Amino acid sequence: MSVAATEAKIPSRRTQRISIVVAGFGQNLVLTTVTTFILVYLLQYARLSTEGIAVVTAVITVAKIFDAINDPVMGSLVDMTRTRWGKLRPYILFSALPVAVFSTLLFTVPDVSETGKLVFFAVCYVLWGIAYTACDVPFWGLIGSAFSEPEYRMRVISNVRAFGGIALGLATLGMPWLALLLSSDDQTTGTGWSLAVGVVSVLGMGLFLLAFTNTRERYRPGVQYRLTFRQLFGTLLRNTPLLMVLIGSVLGFGRYIVQVGGAVFVVIAYDSEGAFTLIGAAIIIGMVLASFLTPLLLKRMSAKTLAIGSSVIGAALFAAMFLAGFENIAVLLVFIFLTGMTLGIFLVVQATMIADAVDDIERRTGVRNDGISFSTLTFVSQTMAALAVLVFGTFVVLAGYEAGVTVTPEMQWTVFVSLTLVPAVSCLVSAIPFVFYRLGR
Repeated sequence: MSVAATEAKIPSRRTQRISIVVAGFGQNLVLTTVTTFILVYLLQYARLSTEGIAVVTAVITVAKIFDAINDPVMGSLVDMTRTRWGKLRPYILFSALPVAVFSTLLFTVPDVSETGKLVFFAVCYVLWGIAYTACDVPFWGLIGSAFSEPEYRMRVISNVRAFGGIALGLATLGMPWLALLLSSDDQTTGTGWSLAVGVVSVLGMGLFLLAFTNTRERYRPGVQYRLTFRQLFGTLLRNTPLLMVLIGSVLGFGRYIVQVGGAVFVVIAYDSEGAFTLIGAAIIIGMVLASFLTPLLLKRMSAKTLAIGSSVIGAALFAAMFLAGFENIAVLLVFIFLTGMTLGIFLVVQATMIADAVDDIERRTGVRNDGISFSTLTFVSQTMAALAVLVFGTFVVLAGYEAGVTVTPEMQWTVFVSLTLVPAVSCLVSAIPFVFYRLGR
C-alpha cells in the first residue's frame, strides 16, 4: 500500500482530538456515577449497617491499592503489546464492555443477607477495578502518543479534563433524577438506580469506543518502543520529574474527599440527596472553568508554579471553609466552587507534567514508554481515591452514621472535618514534592 493510501486512512488531527475528548467524556460519565453514588446506594438502598459500611470501606481501599499496584503491570503489558491496531488501542476496544457490565452490577446488589451483599459487592468491585484500569491506562497513553506537539497536547488534555468535569456535572446532577424517573414508585428505588446506571454505562462506554475508532498511534524513527521489563522500570525510576509528580499527587489525596463523600455528607447535614445538586454544581463549574483557563495560565507561568500555587491556595480555601461552617449553604457553595477551580487547575497541570516528563526521558534515553509512564496517572488517581474513601469512610464510622439513625450536630461536624481540614493539610503537604520537579536537558 502506498504512503498516500496509508495516510488517507489516518483521521485528521481535529477528528482525533474531538474523538479523544468525547471518549473521555463518556468514560468520566461512568466513573463519576460509580465513585459519587456507590456509598449513597449502599447506605440508602442496599441498606448496609455501619459495620457493613466499615467492611465496604475496607474493600474499596484494598481494591484501590490492588488497582494501583496493577497499573504499572497494565502499563508494562501495553508497552510490550504489538497488534495491527497498535499497542494502546486494542485495550480500549476490549475493555469497554466489561466496564459497562460491572458498573451496572455494582448498583444491582441482591436482596440477601448482609454477608451475601458484601461478598457480591466485593467481587464486582474488584473486577470493575481491573476492567477500568485496562481502559484508563491506554487512554491516557494514547493522548501522549497521538499528539506529539506539547502545546497542542496540552490543549487536548485541557479539553479532556474540562469535558470530564462536564460529565461529572451531568452525572452528579442528573443521576438522582434519572434513578427516580426509572423507579416504579413515587420515590427512588434500588431498581431505579440499577436501571439508571445501566443506561449511563452503555452510553458512556459506547462513546469511549471513539478513542479506538478515530485515533491513531504515532511512531517516530530512532525511538525504541519494544521494551523489556528491565528497560521499562529502569527508565521509570530514572524519570525523577515524573516521580515528583507522583509523590505530590498522592499526598494531595484530600482533594478527592468532597467528590467521594459529598453525596453522603449532604444527607447527614441537610437530610436531602437533592442538596448535593447544588454542591456538585459548584465544584463542577469551578473545575470546568479552571480546565479551560489553565492553558492560558500556562502561557504566563510554568506548570510547576501552577501545581504549587493550586495546592497552597486549595489548602487555604479548605481551612477557611471549615471556619465558615456548613450552616449557610450559600457560603459553603462559594468555597466549593473555589476549591473546584484549584482542583481543575491541578488535574490539567498534573497530566501535562507527566506527558512532558515522558517526552523528556525519551530525549535523554531514546526510549518511549507511554504505557507504564501514563499508567502512573491512573496509579495516583486510584491511590488518591483509595485514601479519600478510607479517610471519609473512617470518619463516617467514627460519627456512627447509618440509614435511619438520628443525626446529631456532633455527627455532622465529625464528617465535615473530613471534607475540610483533612483536604487542607493534604493539599499543603502535596506542594512540597513539586518544588523539586525539574526536567532534564
